[in-house]
Amino acid sequence: MPDSSIRNIALIAHVDHGKTTLVDAMLDAAGVFSAHEERIDRVMDSDDQERERGITILAKAASVEWDGTRINLVDTPGHADFGGEVERALALVDGVLLLVDAAEGPMPQTRYVLSKALDRGLPAVVVINKVERDNARIEEVADEVYELFFDLDAQDHHIEFPIISTIARQGRSMIGTGIPGPDTDLAPLFDAIIETIPSPSGDPDAPLQALVTNLDASDYLGRLAIGRVVEGTLRVGDQVALCHANEEEPPRVRRLTQLMGFVDLGRVEVAERVAGDLFVVAGFPEVEIGDTLADPVNPQPLPRLEVDEPVLRMSFGANTSPLSGREGSLLTSRQIRDRLDREVLGNVSIRLEKTSTPEVTEVAGRGELQLAVLIESMRREGFELQVSRPEVIVREIDGIRHEPVERAVIDVPDEHVGTVTQAAAPRKGRVTDLRPGDTGRTIVTVTAPARGLIGFRSLLMTATRGTALVHQHHAGWIPWAGDLPHRQGGAMVADRLGTSTGFALDNLQKRGELFIGPGVDVYEGMIIGESSRPEELQANPAKAKQLTNIRTHSTDEAINLKPPRAMTLELAIEWIAEDELVEVTPKAIRVRKRHLRQSERKRAKRR
Repeated sequence: MPDSSIRNIALIAHVDHGKTTLVDAMLDAAGVFSAHEERIDRVMDSDDQERERGITILAKAASVEWDGTRINLVDTPGHADFGGEVERALALVDGVLLLVDAAEGPMPQTRYVLSKALDRGLPAVVVINKVERDNARIEEVADEVYELFFDLDAQDHHIEFPIISTIARQGRSMIGTGIPGPDTDLAPLFDAIIETIPSPSGDPDAPLQALVTNLDASDYLGRLAIGRVVEGTLRVGDQVALCHANEEEPPRVRRLTQLMGFVDLGRVEVAERVAGDLFVVAGFPEVEIGDTLADPVNPQPLPRLEVDEPVLRMSFGANTSPLSGREGSLLTSRQIRDRLDREVLGNVSIRLEKTSTPEVTEVAGRGELQLAVLIESMRREGFELQVSRPEVIVREIDGIRHEPVERAVIDVPDEHVGTVTQAAAPRKGRVTDLRPGDTGRTIVTVTAPARGLIGFRSLLMTATRGTALVHQHHAGWIPWAGDLPHRQGGAMVADRLGTSTGFALDNLQKRGELFIGPGVDVYEGMIIGESSRPEELQANPAKAKQLTNIRTHSTDEAINLKPPRAMTLELAIEWIAEDELVEVTPKAIRVRKRHLRQSERKRAKRR
């Protein structure tokens, strides 16, 4: 008989609608935190980059007890770039908790994650969060959620969902639409989950079938397989067959020696995990995402996980600049390739391809944010590498070259709506929706070729002084749209090895915008700024002032340097051209020419 004391539920929502905050409140309400224990905001966002960027990157699980029922909670990312994490999380659960902001209502990513849940036939509990906000539109948002379900062709039984209004920060909730009273708690939400989300349907007495949806690693136990028991029971000491991707090879059979389950925020050793429960298994070093742990007598693999295809690609190679080896400890192309191989094992939405040179690996992903997060992670681990500008992956459809199209939803102050439309037009972007809000902000929806939106986020952030909120997701394929504009100015390129001086930069800043200040190590072929002219500019940033006895007004003018443009990783990979690279080290982000010597660049251009 199926175990009725388990509920598996994933939290899905648009970016910044409060998923991780609600998980914090649910853990607190279920007594996960001791009275003496310090509360940590967004406790599920444990990765450094998640806390710095304020987003969820990796899907994570926690488990709470409520009225004798164990509720396994899976927190999922809201960005489309990390859609692979969403799809893996949905394979673990029997229902979803759809979170919607009471002011913003359903947003593009709400549609994306809900469509994935409905494709799997998962029932939903709808939570309208932040109902205490002055601009909350609780009733209207509830109607918009119903419209979204209808638009996605949801079945009748999926539309009969409960609505819970919450103030996640304060741990308050109520059934229906409204503002919870000051003495309320999250009991209505927990009760709705237990009543609406079905218990797992698997039979603990059937032959074993357990799907691996995620991987982790331990210094002591090696590779860990994380997933869900679909049928049967996983027991310590039993023989288990690992069914892998290559169906021609026989399954590997081993005795299960280490089994863990999720309890609160941690993992504890358990003797068994029954059908419907989540597990963590050690002892299978070759396990990959999508594999099945099965009965050794008659191993029957489950269907493998399928995720959306990547739309962008970049090349990763070892750092070959004259400054390589000064800051990092992992420098070789073999070390970079090994690290990327490990990433692919745990990230189903990343693809690797070999190139014409063994030193360079092509990496394909969902979007520039996902690739930037990967590069930043490698940088923090001590890698030095150089990466190319992102390129879109084209596809032949009916003999015609097609490219991916993106839908960008931009939330900006009303006075910057014109800025958005002017920025989108030259990128062949088309405004498909314009929705004024009640708080002096407008939501503009733009559809454009994916390569046209590379760098679009940074441009808007600069033009709106950081007030724009931009969310993008894949919206299909269109015939190749032709040439698109990139940057206006040419590269200002250093012509020698040395250290930049204020005297030289004072003269160069009159000819463009600088990326460096004085006292910076430079080398031949390194890009130190953007010229005001479209052609490449050779410059000597290390030129020193001649020391003479002559003192005149013209020779003794004070040096007044403007602040250089700070080249972040995202800005750098968006700014560079096809013949340029971004040099990434643990301490610096530099941009450079692919060919460092000017003579080599001229030869390459002639070719």
